[in-house]
Amino acid sequence: MFAIVVVTTLAFYEAHAQQPISNADTQAQISHIENGLLPSVVIKGQPAAAMNLTDRMLYYHVPGVSIAYFDHGKIQWTKAYGVSDVQAGSPVTPETLFQAGSISKPIAALGALSLVRSGKLKLDENVNNELHSWHVPDNEFTTSQKVTLRRLLSHSGGVNVHGFSGYEAGQPLPTVIQILDGLKPASSPPVRVETVPGSVYSYSGGGMMIVQLMMMDATGKSFSTLMHDQVLSPMGMTRSTYEQPLPSNLVSRAALGYGSHGTPIPGGFHTVPEMAAGGLWSTPTDLARAAIEVQKEYAGTSDKVLTQALAKEMLTRQKDNWGLGFEVEKPGATPRFDHFGVNTGFVSVLQAYRDNGPGVVIMTNGQQGEKLITEILRAIAHEHAWPDFQPAEHTLIKLDPASLKGLEGTYDQADKDGQDKLTVTIRDGKPYISGSYSVGSTYHFGFAGSVELLPETRDEYFTLQTGVATFRFERTREGLVARCVVVSGTNQREARKI
Repeated sequence: MFAIVVVTTLAFYEAHAQQPISNADTQAQISHIENGLLPSVVIKGQPAAAMNLTDRMLYYHVPGVSIAYFDHGKIQWTKAYGVSDVQAGSPVTPETLFQAGSISKPIAALGALSLVRSGKLKLDENVNNELHSWHVPDNEFTTSQKVTLRRLLSHSGGVNVHGFSGYEAGQPLPTVIQILDGLKPASSPPVRVETVPGSVYSYSGGGMMIVQLMMMDATGKSFSTLMHDQVLSPMGMTRSTYEQPLPSNLVSRAALGYGSHGTPIPGGFHTVPEMAAGGLWSTPTDLARAAIEVQKEYAGTSDKVLTQALAKEMLTRQKDNWGLGFEVEKPGATPRFDHFGVNTGFVSVLQAYRDNGPGVVIMTNGQQGEKLITEILRAIAHEHAWPDFQPAEHTLIKLDPASLKGLEGTYDQADKDGQDKLTVTIRDGKPYISGSYSVGSTYHFGFAGSVELLPETRDEYFTLQTGVATFRFERTREGLVARCVVVSGTNQREARKI
């Protein structure tokens, strides 16, 4: 049990000035993190209940976890937990390969930008002038604005197909062009322009497949070979590969993936021919090396892959909070770059502070790994006084039971075609909520049973399970509750009372 600490950006960098770290200090830090996983919500004035990493792995059915922590250009420690293969009992080690999921995208972006550096690709040229074996079909959205590499890497190219699920062992694999045109055996729809390029941010794995083909056309090499030559080898990522299927000599070093309830993925893991979008196999150590090299290139102290100018382009906001490949910090926040990765049976994250600061890579082989990862991130943030990833702090007030009048009922998010409904009940003078809801374009949450609503004001409530969301009940002039507005950050969505 301990208090939550939040620091300012200046204090953060002063606290992380280069200092020698003893082995005893490192071991103490690791122990604090392992036994200090934090919930998404804390109540002001009440101590946060710390949780144990092993216990939470069991709770989320995540068999294995591997972590690499780095600071000031050096990997400070690595540690692995659990097993890579439940049936065989094979332990995870720092050398165990995991599917990196969408972290494949920023690493692929490094490869694309390295080709910009050598003059083989251009950032702001119509991609159809760069492609030879296939072209983006023009339509009404491309009349005045064109798809460019810059727009594809910042997810503002107007291109569809959010992501790909890969293929079970033994299934036929599509070519890149079959994937782009949605032709069998591809299991995903055609990659097409659906909004005016440059107009809006819309996350697109399909866009990264256009990038993959651009890189292959520009070099005449297979994607896995060119990524090895352009990025993995120069950065010292010796245990990483984009080869799909995974070569047989590497299978024994790879973790097997597991579903949300610990069920093994058939065949161990999916093959992901959509390599630039999600095909990278890697380790936390290798991905930490990549992040450190990006920090150094941004600072101008290294140029193994990019010039300083290109590294600055990569980590500069292009559209919303996206640079070229990496997500970057929101305006006013401490400079940072990151990416989550989710493949079938695997979830990973890379987080790094831009200016020679700390960072971490966490890789898991369980579908609920994202929930576990956020708890680990909060423990690391607390241990090292990071300005981000702290639990949401709420003030709990005591309400007169009469104030709860009118809350009970069902609230329907009508724009979701009846799929998302919330139900509020009152038991023993306390409100409870159940059901599911969506906020923004991608965030969806479902309650496991009924969860207590905790009042912050008469009409604003939170739960201990959904730190990202609060619930505001709005009333008519007559005082009758008419709707529940679900708020998450800058996004909100209304559910009307039925």
